[in-house]
Amino acid sequence: MSRTTRLSSSLLRAAAVTGVAALTLTACGSGSGSSSTSSGSGKVKVGLITKTDTNPFFVKMKEGAERAAKENGAQLSTAAGKFDGDNAGQVTAIENMVAAGVKGILITPSDSKAIVPAIQKARAKGVLVIALDTPTEPESAVDALFATDNLKAGQLIGEYAKAVMKGKTAKIAALDLAPGVSVGVQRHNGFLKGFGATEQDVVCAQDTGGDQAKGQTAMENCLQKSPDINVVYTINEPAALGAYTALKAKGREKDVLIVSVDGGCTGTQAVKDGKIAATSQQYPLKMAAEGVKAVVTYAKDDKKASGYTDTGVTLITDKAQDGVTSKDTAYGLENCWG
Repeated sequence: MSRTTRLSSSLLRAAAVTGVAALTLTACGSGSGSSSTSSGSGKVKVGLITKTDTNPFFVKMKEGAERAAKENGAQLSTAAGKFDGDNAGQVTAIENMVAAGVKGILITPSDSKAIVPAIQKARAKGVLVIALDTPTEPESAVDALFATDNLKAGQLIGEYAKAVMKGKTAKIAALDLAPGVSVGVQRHNGFLKGFGATEQDVVCAQDTGGDQAKGQTAMENCLQKSPDINVVYTINEPAALGAYTALKAKGREKDVLIVSVDGGCTGTQAVKDGKIAATSQQYPLKMAAEGVKAVVTYAKDDKKASGYTDTGVTLITDKAQDGVTSKDTAYGLENCWG
């Protein structure tokens, strides 16, 4: 995504810094007060590297990894980029974790292509590498991928938007992530596929980085370019809320349909409040938990996880449409993150 929460345990932190990037790399020891990552002898060492440590999506992913490490008697080290796109920092984190003797690394790549050489070096040393949420390019650069089907996530909200429009001519604004990021490309393309639209139907496209303030600016720009926009696709819910703010300032919040992806608690509440019409909910905690289990299995049985594991996606809306499978916000709020 981009994609936005609270931490479940206290961590001791040691900064790993290069000249151009810095990541936080942490491993809880026996004195940390967290048994989920205690460094007792014989524990399987697992590394988790996320794009940032502030986005609630990745915070929830970290919670899932911590919980699974505790349940499976593993030692967890974590690292996070200073910003979404910090490839150099992720490379440093991989090198540090390999040097620390991890058995497996779980990673949400900031740059799906640029991270591949560092991953290849880790795998050459016998480290199991699993991508979470964001696939590498090529996908085969890692041993396995545990992620939302982002094409399907986009397709669900595309189908929903088409059903709501009921044949009206759509003037679509696309508030995207950033050029070349696979998650953003898949969600965007999935939306167009579900809606039955093409790029020609997109009257304005802007990159937001999944950021709320940038989403607001992007929507303002789109409204200046095409005041008759009536459908807004957004890469994630922060961008959607930014779009809503811009539309409300113009008195357009009631007549423009906003759809999104993520399923965070703030975003799901926004669906309940009528700010966003629908969102595709994904499950980061499950991605991380399954990843930790896979590393532990590899350490104990030498059995490598492989291929793609779909961790699920659900359309959340309180205004269900015929022919489009969905669940309401009560379900969404029970299963949200953030």
